[in-house]
Amino acid sequence: MREILFYKTESGKCPVEDFLESLSSKQAQKVVWVLSLIEELPVIPSKYFKKLVNIDDLWEVRVNHSGEIFRLLGFIDGSQLIVLNHAFQKKTQKTPRTAIQVAQKRKQEYLNRRKAE
Repeated sequence: MREILFYKTESGKCPVEDFLESLSSKQAQKVVWVLSLIEELPVIPSKYFKKLVNIDDLWEVRVNHSGEIFRLLGFIDGSQLIVLNHAFQKKTQKTPRTAIQVAQKRKQEYLNRRKAE
């Protein structure tokens, strides 16, 4: 079984939690449902969890709710831990470059802090 962890900044803020709190209760419920599928299913359908193409080790959690599209970006740490570090509402066909850059930067910060422990 996989475990999902939400990235925290050095100051203790959690960007993914902040995003989830900004959603309606039904939107947040759908996101939580997809996250539980990712944790529990032995094989996750790419409809819900997919590696970003041509991006080094970044994955996206894919959530569609009533025509609205949400994405949570993160990476895999070890064999069973998924660290989600950025979330946004998707409004274009492609994942925005700025969102990818934020996720890459947070991934590097996470790995650097873990190494320092």
